[in-house]
Amino acid sequence: MHKITETAIEADPRLPVIRMTRDFTATPEQLLRAHTDPDLYAQWVGPDGMTTRIEHWDARNGGSWRYVAEREGTEYAFHGCFHEVRPDRIVQTFTFEGDPDGVALETLWFEDLGDGRTRLRAQSLVDSFEGRDAMLQSGMEVGVNEGYAKLERMLADGTV
Repeated sequence: MHKITETAIEADPRLPVIRMTRDFTATPEQLLRAHTDPDLYAQWVGPDGMTTRIEHWDARNGGSWRYVAEREGTEYAFHGCFHEVRPDRIVQTFTFEGDPDGVALETLWFEDLGDGRTRLRAQSLVDSFEGRDAMLQSGMEVGVNEGYAKLERMLADGTV
């Protein structure tokens, strides 16, 4: 099976959807924990040089979350609701508060590949092609890749 070591990011040409795929040396349980434990999440999410402050975090079906990312005195706030949290997937909304009308519906799947490896697949559905393209042009790719590289290091050193 082909291993994906960098995050593959693609825009669906027919729908306002972004799909991401990345393989991790981790179990599905470890990846679920990294995405639902607020202390762990704050350590890896986002690009290098940013710090994340969790304002609210209730990772359960019907729960909600809010965090603020900061770099050099500039803050970026995000919030959403956990619609479903289960061992093999998370369904949640994601809103950048700088664009409060741009709500994405995100689904993350944790696929056990065996031998201590898991494929993370994520899909973000937004309300327009313009919104999707703005997300792609926002530097999202850098934040995703640098964040997941931090997560890889945390998995390797036993933090997760």
